[in-house]
Formats: sequence, structure tokens, C-alpha cells
Amino acid sequence: MSELDWTEKYRPQTLSRVAGHNKTIEELMSWANKWKHGIPEERAVVLYGRAGIGKTTTAHALGRDMDWEVIELNASDQRTAGIIEKVAGSASQMSTLSSGGTKRLVILDEADNIHGNADRGGERAILELIKKSSQPIILIANELYDISPGLRGACKPIRFNSMMSRSMIPVLRQIVESENIVCDMGVIEKIAENASGDLRSAINDLQAVAQGKTRIGLDDLVTGERDTKENIFKVLAKIFMGTNAIEAHRATFNLDENPEDLINWIDENLPFQYTKEKDLESGFYYLSRASVFLGRVRVRQNYNMWRYAGLLMTAGMVVARSHRYSGFVKFQPPSLWRKLGQTKGMRQVRDSTAKKIGIHCHVSMSFTRSELFPFFRVLMDDTEYAPKVSALLGLEPEEIAYLLETKPTTKKVTKIYDEAQALVEKETEHEIEVFGGFTAGSSSAPVESPEPEVVKEDRKKPKKEVKSQSSLFDF
Repeated sequence: MSELDWTEKYRPQTLSRVAGHNKTIEELMSWANKWKHGIPEERAVVLYGRAGIGKTTTAHALGRDMDWEVIELNASDQRTAGIIEKVAGSASQMSTLSSGGTKRLVILDEADNIHGNADRGGERAILELIKKSSQPIILIANELYDISPGLRGACKPIRFNSMMSRSMIPVLRQIVESENIVCDMGVIEKIAENASGDLRSAINDLQAVAQGKTRIGLDDLVTGERDTKENIFKVLAKIFMGTNAIEAHRATFNLDENPEDLINWIDENLPFQYTKEKDLESGFYYLSRASVFLGRVRVRQNYNMWRYAGLLMTAGMVVARSHRYSGFVKFQPPSLWRKLGQTKGMRQVRDSTAKKIGIHCHVSMSFTRSELFPFFRVLMDDTEYAPKVSALLGLEPEEIAYLLETKPTTKKVTKIYDEAQALVEKETEHEIEVFGGFTAGSSSAPVESPEPEVVKEDRKKPKKEVKSQSSLFDF
């Protein structure tokens, strides 16, 4: 049996071999076919969804099906502005000569992992790349809302949902047949179920179980169920639909969710599961008591109190229900997490802006956010002061847009940023001229030129008070 990683060995080479994403592939092909008739309005798409479900594989398979040359940059590569402009920028502006003008597909993997001030140059370069590209571009991300709003708005979003276990089963069966392995009944189904929608993990589990064997049975399965969000649904079912309070509490013991996360799940679903006012009131009573204990944990750092919070939010829900409800209501993930995910990029920009202002004004970030932001917003609304403030603080377009409460792609933001960069360059040139008379590595002063007579005469006159011009940023 080959030692090659099966995820690579059996990676689909064409879209027809990609399993479980028919509607998604149709949407992606619709976008790709538009490139046959020129440059479409949406020059880039972002493929997003959890890891291991085939986003990168699909992107490469699309390139092969369309006969496009593929240029890829992932998180392991440097993705500064210079690298992106050099590698992806040139690729996006010209077709390949070797294949008679064939398109080049630019793939930027892990686009949601561009963080921090050092990477913003790369993020801005990607945005410019999309605007000017004459070639198709695919961004790949796990979380759509971890991408900055400006970059997200420039791409067509295409979502990859987790794969159903029934879609994985044919793929796993084809692999064992190719490897000449006999599987007992239920083995493939169990591996697919344990993978929780992650095909890559399912293939890895199958290879781990089958290593060195020609036949595998249920007793050979050593891969436990993954503690993912899918498993929380089974626990919620025991909490809201079960009749045994102790069993509902014990169901959380092997769940990879701490009480802080679990209470959000229960709080989100309680109003949908308990429709009677009395049950709902009683349920929120126990939930509020659990929240009190969680608050004490945060204040006192006494994690023994987690046991009381866990018991109240699980067994308490069973006790609160006066009767069993008929029918099934789908469980929902906490809306708070979705809202936090949507605002994550904005909060990062807010904090980086507050940090720059705080350092310059020698105050804390919290004081900057509460007291100084309104003042700086007034400054940024002034066409004269805005470029000077931006240059002085070293603001990026996203930070300028945050203070102006607009989008980073607007003309106003671009103009302020360009003028600020011009000020910075002018100040740098000024400093070079001031120190240009000194020889590198020498402490000697510059050679003085003969003093003009006019200057000598001026020295005899009373000196007038002159405003300092030591910096182009003085205002």
C-alpha cells in the first residue's frame, strides 16, 4: 500500500470529480464562463467555508477545466505589497504567451489570515490587484467576515457548506477499492459520520485505520468523534428534549465547549424550544442563575464554580419544562458569535487607530476611543488638516475610513491617503537635504559656502520672531 498521503493521491483533478458541492460548482462555473466574453464586472470571487471541504481543490480543478495557468500565493508565502505586485500583479495583467493568450488564474489562499499593520500593505495591494486585473482571481478563506470589509466587498462570495456524510461515502469507497482493502459493513459510514463534514479528515482517518491492513472492521476504528459544532446539536437535543436531568448534564462532559460558550448556545435556542410562557420564564431563571456563577468565575478566577453553572444550565432546562413539545425546531448557533465575526475586522481597525492616536497623545486606547475619537473625526473632516493628521500618525486607508465613518475605497479616503504619503516623502527628502552635507561615518561638519553679503547685512538688523518650520506636519 502506498505511503503517499491519500488526500493528495486522490485529490480531484477536475470539477466533475469534486463531490458534494454541485450547486457551489455551478455558481463558480457561471462566473468562470463570463471570462470567455471579456472582463466581467466581478473580477474576483472568494470561496469560503470550514477547512477541509475542498475549496482549494475546487479552485485548482477549475483552472484545469478552463485550461488556465494557475498562480498561487498562500499563507506560507510572503504577502507584502511588493511580493503581491511582483508575483500576482504581473500575472493578472497579461495572458500567457506559451499557450496563445490563455488566461491566468490567480489564487490567494487563506485570505482571512492577513492581519496586523505589517500586512495591510499586502491587503491594499490585493484590493488594487482586483480593481485592475484582466485575469480571474480567486480568494480562499475559512471565515468570510474575517476578511476586511473593503476586500470582501470587491469579491463575489461563494459559500462551501460542510459535506453530508452520504456525499463522503462514495469517495471513501472508491479509495478503499483502489487500495484493494476490504471493509466490513458500517466501517465507511462510521468514518464519514465521525468526520463531521470534513472530507479531508475522513480520508486521513481512513488511511490511519487501514495502514498495513487488507481488511478493516468496526473494531479497528480508533478515531473518536470530533468535538465540533455539529456535536453540540446532540447535546442540545438531550437538554431540550430529554427527560433525565442528570443525563442532560453528563452529556456535556465530553463536549469541547466551556460553560461560557455553552450558555450562549442555550440562550439562543431557549425561546425557540420552549414556547409556553411559564416554561420560558423558568428556563431563563435557571439560565440567569448559571450566568451569576460564570460571572463569579471571571471575577474570582475560581473555576470550581463552573460545575454549578453547568448543572443549572443543563439540568435546569429539563426541570423547567412542564411537558414535552411535539415537532422539531432546528437548533441555531449563537447570533452573538455571528455579530462578533461580522465586526471583527472593524474592531481591529478601531483598536489600531486608537493605538496610534494614544501613542502620539500619551494616553490609553480606552481614553482615545471614548474621548479623542470625536475630536480627530472633526480634524479628518477638514480637507487641510486631514492629510497632515494622516501623515503624522501614519494612518492606513482603513484607519482613515474608520475616522471618516466611510469605506476605504471612497475617493475621499484615497485622496487623503495619497496626499499624506506625498507629505511623508517630502519630509523625508527635507531630512536628507538637511543632513546631506555630512559624510557617512564622519563627525565633521559640512563645508560652509561663502556667506552672501546680503546675509551679513541682515545680521546687523534686529531679528524678527519667525515661526518654526522644523516639520511639514506642524499645523
